Amino acid sequence: MRQLMEKTMSSATDTASDTYHYEHSGITIRKLSEHVGVEIEGVDLASPLQAHVIRDIKDAWERHGVAVFRNQELPPVAHRDFSAHFGPLVGHVLSRFNMSECPEVTLISNVVNDKGEKIGADRAGMLWHSDMSFVKRPSMGSLLYCVECPPVGADTQFASMYAAYEALDSEDQKHLATLRAIHDYPWHYRTYLKHRTQLTPEEEAKTPPVAHPVVRTHSSTGQQALYVGEGLTRTIEGMEESEGRKLVIELSDFATQPQFVYAHKWRPGDLVFWDNRSTMHRATEFDDRYRRLMRRTTILGDEPFYRAA
Repeated sequence: MRQLMEKTMSSATDTASDTYHYEHSGITIRKLSEHVGVEIEGVDLASPLQAHVIRDIKDAWERHGVAVFRNQELPPVAHRDFSAHFGPLVGHVLSRFNMSECPEVTLISNVVNDKGEKIGADRAGMLWHSDMSFVKRPSMGSLLYCVECPPVGADTQFASMYAAYEALDSEDQKHLATLRAIHDYPWHYRTYLKHRTQLTPEEEAKTPPVAHPVVRTHSSTGQQALYVGEGLTRTIEGMEESEGRKLVIELSDFATQPQFVYAHKWRPGDLVFWDNRSTMHRATEFDDRYRRLMRRTTILGDEPFYRAA
């Protein structure tokens, strides 16, 4: 694992303690917190990008879990096309939140149309989670673009699940690596999204509960990360339901301590690209008097696995 990280880091030149510069592509990255998050400068995401630029962005994203791009003019098609450099795209499991003219793009919004309906998923992701952990092949990465945002609140917090795993003692690491957790979208909807139109039987049938390792090996870096979150992980396989739920909450709370977290304060034109294999995230509350309009793309991932280092 350490050799993989050293090999990856060799492609970037350290220009300051918290800043790196990629000579060939010309992009610069600046760390946003100790464990997770960088801002990437020197790239226009709406323009055609050469392969070496994409490679360097991917390198920075996988190393740091979250990549922030400021001041981007990114229409839906450009948002989709940039995202597609990193893998196949999938829309939201609920098609009603996907843009009709660009179905790979999902709307997250409190804006109401002329029929009095929310145009996107409102109050989405308010509990700690990893996107689409409730399917067999969860999302590898998500890219969220800000069109409009409230002046206060509606931040997105990101937690490094690498750092959380490393902070566990060795005996806990070994024990947790033997466990699998149950991720359950219909349960999540019934429990936490009572303000929305509930899932139809057909929609529930598309997302039956799935089990994934509690400790997940990152498919590119080889690092270990915790892979449970309060929002979408219901319980632990083989445990009594309430005891398993208690352990899920304990692990989620441990992983989201302030020292492991970066909080992003949105501005219009921001694109944030996060790695669902190594981070969790949640949105914070905001005053509904203000409009919030975000667009998200989601990259298909592989089936989570654990491989001992």
